[in-house]
Amino acid sequence: MTILIIGGSGFLGTELVHQASAAGHATAATFATSPGSTAEVTWHALDLRDPERVEAVVAETAPRLVVNATSGGSDWAVTAEGPVRLAMAAAKYGCRLVHVSSDAVFSGTRVHYDESCLPDPVTSYGAAKAAAETGIRLTYPAAAIARTSLIIGDRKSTHVRMVHDLATGARDGALFTDDIRCPVHVADLAAALLELASGEANGVHHVAGADAMSRHELGILIAKRDGLDASRLPVGLRAGSPLPGPLDVRLDSRATQRELHTTLRGARQFLAVGD
Repeated sequence: MTILIIGGSGFLGTELVHQASAAGHATAATFATSPGSTAEVTWHALDLRDPERVEAVVAETAPRLVVNATSGGSDWAVTAEGPVRLAMAAAKYGCRLVHVSSDAVFSGTRVHYDESCLPDPVTSYGAAKAAAETGIRLTYPAAAIARTSLIIGDRKSTHVRMVHDLATGARDGALFTDDIRCPVHVADLAAALLELASGEANGVHHVAGADAMSRHELGILIAKRDGLDASRLPVGLRAGSPLPGPLDVRLDSRATQRELHTTLRGARQFLAVGD
């Protein structure tokens, strides 16, 4: 069975490639700028803005499963339109598709969100992610959409790197005490995505960690795990900052967790010192 990881050289994509190849699957992966370092993987350059190239990669690799782990930020052509092109190709060639979405599709107005909640984004990134979800569900109803939250691991994680930079004074900024999310470990997320891909479930699934916490609490846990001085982490309120975006978005992943063998640990568990 061949698995195709779209965005395989990114943080989440690298973990997906590692787990897929370690499980003995024939694995292909795409990259935007440079390929990853996993030798057993077949690497393909891919620009999701190019529909002919998207179809060509899917046709050439002939995967049974496709996992889209790309992150194009607020670039509409990549984040909103690219996944729909991929869904069209997956449908044409009969591939199972799992698309990774984000809690950014929500405004935070209702705080707690399960899979029945409709997107109401307040940022351009969230709008692009929501548009991708809609396009995929219309184009390829058999696809699965997995919404997740802050992805944590080593210093290749954006959030972990930020904590290190703030603790060492390498950058300015603050960790907000009123900005709540449900962080997930990259290994747990990758395992859950591959498990979803190997099944037949479609529609929307929430795949986030079990603990809701502020970015400041998350930063303290990361600092303690990594031997940093947590007292040096600057504190702030997002509500008092010019940064756009929702404050409190808590993905309820209980329905998806009941269908998974993979445990979606909370950050208090996976960041515990000595764990």
